[in-house]
Amino acid sequence: MAQDSRPNFLLIVVDDMGFSDLGAFGSEIETPHLDALALGGVRLTDFHSAPACSPTRAMLLTGTDHHLAGIGAMTETLRPDFEGAPGYEGHLNDRVVTVAELLRDHGYRTLLSGKWHLGDSEQTWPAARGFERSFALLPAAGDHFGRELSNPAFPTPMYAEDDAYVTELPEGFYSSDYFTDRLIGFFDERKPNDQRPFFAYLPFSAPHYPLQAPDAEIAKYRGVYDAGPDVLREQRLARLRELGLVGQDVVAHPVVTKEPGWDELSDEAKALSARTMEVYAAMVDRVDQNVGRVVDHLKRTGQFDNTVIVFLSDNGAEGAIAEAMPILGKFIGDRVRKTCDNSLDNLGRPGSYIWYGPRWAQAATAPSRLVKAFTTQGGIRVPAFIHWPAAQRQGVADVFSTAMDIAPTFLDLAGVEHPAPSYQGREVLPPRGRSFRPWLEGRADAVHPPGTSTGWELFGRRAVRQDEWKAVYLPDAAGVSRWQLYNLANDPGEIDDLAALHPNKLEALLGLWRQYVEETGVIETPLSIFDADPSHWDKVLGLAG
Repeated sequence: MAQDSRPNFLLIVVDDMGFSDLGAFGSEIETPHLDALALGGVRLTDFHSAPACSPTRAMLLTGTDHHLAGIGAMTETLRPDFEGAPGYEGHLNDRVVTVAELLRDHGYRTLLSGKWHLGDSEQTWPAARGFERSFALLPAAGDHFGRELSNPAFPTPMYAEDDAYVTELPEGFYSSDYFTDRLIGFFDERKPNDQRPFFAYLPFSAPHYPLQAPDAEIAKYRGVYDAGPDVLREQRLARLRELGLVGQDVVAHPVVTKEPGWDELSDEAKALSARTMEVYAAMVDRVDQNVGRVVDHLKRTGQFDNTVIVFLSDNGAEGAIAEAMPILGKFIGDRVRKTCDNSLDNLGRPGSYIWYGPRWAQAATAPSRLVKAFTTQGGIRVPAFIHWPAAQRQGVADVFSTAMDIAPTFLDLAGVEHPAPSYQGREVLPPRGRSFRPWLEGRADAVHPPGTSTGWELFGRRAVRQDEWKAVYLPDAAGVSRWQLYNLANDPGEIDDLAALHPNKLEALLGLWRQYVEETGVIETPLSIFDADPSHWDKVLGLAG
């Protein structure tokens, strides 16, 4: 077989990482391998995800809105009155075709190792959606040391390899290490006469809770966070300004939480809280080490210079206190109390189950407002970069872009046309995203032309943006139950609500919102999805009487 000169693609996704959690984005955490890629490519400061993980993954793999792709709501939070609605199937539906399917059909090896979260059946797991080889964590999260292969909140085994469920994990399993082991193993399976380029998808489940990491990495960060999250937030903001990733005069949105401040905590509570952040940093550190292993392998095999590497987080930092979540919180809290050892000396080790809460999360999302699960910037503006040696663009760029732009970029660079309106005898939707390629090659000033509008919705929380103007709706206890208006060019922290001053601009954006709802099939509700009948979640978990 003749050598195929088309580029390889490596898509690296991390889970719940804040905007400033990499060294190249302002962090004190040691991430030299990711920093080298980011500094050798283009760092994107206006790149957007969905507010939470599976919707972003749907956007990444299909190039279209998650409400069209089948993940209108996360499976774990699907309200009874939403079930059966088009776009709310809880898995990638037949109206979309994945980038893996198209690249496979056009001569690419397609490989996945890591978190899937887009379907748990034989009809919906990675092997059914275009991946030739895959090792997948099927649900939203799992113990990073592999202490569970199933749990009451998930109806099937949690892992799958190709077209079979996995019933045993190896001794010494740690998620980031093992996902990397398997991807490198898939690379090495290539036969000498197989000259196809590859599309490799490496979606880590770290640093999603439970926060867990190897002892050596945790020890590296002992004492680093003893001053608390407010001090860390100011340090991060100063570094962001120094790196040119935010404006010198940027004003950060105030921290939003009912949790007590650092000075109000006892010494014991401070020690526990600081340790959770130490574990979180250790998880990010370990992810970086594993990215380094993949990069080393690509260099040793002569593939690195012809590989387009895209990195992003699937949403903003996770600020929830899991046991206080309206959905699943009681279940998680009871399970932790009954089965886990969350003593200080065991935090982050096997048998612990912890999260770090809203103050540490908002240290990482600053200057943006709020965190994961919100349609404010802290929930959807995420760290991202593209490393492509052939690109003309380098450095830092504030070009607006979204997760929907990745699949069209890969298809464009591979010379593959999207088949919409039909694929293998069924109707499929075209991408809503646009290729980065013209912009990366210096042939365009932006990824999206001026005037482009983009909508977001999840958990009843909404947003719509056109250029620098953004309207946000946060229902009930999450915020003011009316549309708010912000000019992100002047106010990236979404602090000054301009709805009363610019009613015509707000009305224009609401017209674009109504267009977005009509085009994507969003089910609008006046309340947050977190207000669903609690008995529904008892039924989902098999806990109903």
